[in-house]
Amino acid sequence: MAKLALLSVFDKTGITELAQRLVDAGWTLLSSGGTAAAISDAGLPVTDVADHTGSPIMLGHRVVTLHPKVHGGILADRNNAEHQADLETHDIEPIDLVVVNLYPFSSQREIEMIDIGGPTMVRAAAKNHEFVGVVVDPADYDAVAEEIGQGELSPATRRALARKAFAHTAAYDASIVSWLDDTDEERDATDPLPDSIHLAADRVQDLRYGENPHQVGARYRFDGQHSWWDDAIQHNGKALSYLNLLDTEAAWQLVHSLGADPTAVVIKHANPCGAAIDDDITVAYQRAHACDSISAFGGIVAVNRQVPTELAEFLADVFTEVIVAPAFSPGAIDVLTAKKNLRILEAPSPSVALLTMRSIDGGLLVQTTDRLLATSDQWTVATDRAPTPEELADLSFAWQVAARVTSNTIVLAKDRQAVGIGAGQQNRRDAGRIAAEKADGRAAGGACASDAFFPFKDGLETAIAAGCTAVVQPGGSVRDDEVIEAANKAGIAMVFTGERHFVH
Repeated sequence: MAKLALLSVFDKTGITELAQRLVDAGWTLLSSGGTAAAISDAGLPVTDVADHTGSPIMLGHRVVTLHPKVHGGILADRNNAEHQADLETHDIEPIDLVVVNLYPFSSQREIEMIDIGGPTMVRAAAKNHEFVGVVVDPADYDAVAEEIGQGELSPATRRALARKAFAHTAAYDASIVSWLDDTDEERDATDPLPDSIHLAADRVQDLRYGENPHQVGARYRFDGQHSWWDDAIQHNGKALSYLNLLDTEAAWQLVHSLGADPTAVVIKHANPCGAAIDDDITVAYQRAHACDSISAFGGIVAVNRQVPTELAEFLADVFTEVIVAPAFSPGAIDVLTAKKNLRILEAPSPSVALLTMRSIDGGLLVQTTDRLLATSDQWTVATDRAPTPEELADLSFAWQVAARVTSNTIVLAKDRQAVGIGAGQQNRRDAGRIAAEKADGRAAGGACASDAFFPFKDGLETAIAAGCTAVVQPGGSVRDDEVIEAANKAGIAMVFTGERHFVH
């Protein structure tokens, strides 16, 4: 008896070519709807599922494949005598290959795009992969047809196809759950976290290594999602490592969060060691680099403008792991590609995820993504003196940078240039001391940002000693009065944002 293949696909890419190769190998074809029409129009013999089952098409094709002659043929255990007897009694022909891809729900999120018959056939075939091959990806057609042409699918191939099939239906169901969450009008607006999280992600990029060379790393993309990484073009350099991606993501997000003016940031170990805004992108980079030129060695540079030749020439003199920008001039590419190990990324703007997740033992920590909610016009002036417009611009800049630095952090800035960053300290006084040491006098007349309140006035006194004339902090300490008194005594302006921005 000829082998029987059931073909029912939404994406008809390559389906007639696969059908032709199956016919050439002596297989019989079973199909339905548009797939049957496409195969028939190609001049190939095919039996419609409705004719095969003897049941009419009804309910707008919702139940066309939900029939014992379909699922009995897929699920029968060929080594089970009882199953074989049932097939014979009910005149059910075994189905040896199921080729199905589903309605594109991830791109058309609506009720009629929720496929029922398709996932049911896929799961049935995948369950019975000891006897049945299941194909859900047109990219596999050629290899499957090649192996069938040489005899039959091997057990290893059927298992691999089954694994891919279950991953396909799992991702499909996860997408539907996400849609139901997104469109739930009864959901409590005060609780933005879903009751359950169903993650489906595909490995799309193998990395040079993980955090360390002995670790293996890869980038995975959530099913149905698209990120700037998918469109980024690497013009030069070695393959990216785990930390290259982590740091470049931090740099690209930060440079786009600082506003529309020409901006440059330098990232090291996921923290900015420099950031600046200027009318000229080359000058912006020079000022960002000058914040901490020692830490910038081996760092990641991100700019929000096309890289001109002049900027490329400055970059070429500094050991840099990655430079990411929206575009590069031809002259800049020529200069930068001369550095064979420099990774040059041309990329579109990033998006901001709704949730952030981190692995812990047995599960995940999940939270809404941190955003700067209070704008500068919503800040509260806590001192006798309000900041000047120039000070307010520096406070806003320093606050945005501080929100992206590992806590505890103090950021000192002048003329929209970070001049000292104290990151990741266990106490705020040390963070301020480090920031002041790095500023080395350049913070005079500038601004200080603290990502959380000053628990004691000594943290503020460090900023005063560095020459800052304005401070931004969340406020809310039991010693706020002492801190405000110290600020008034020094004649500096201090504003409270009402929100902190810890980063761990």
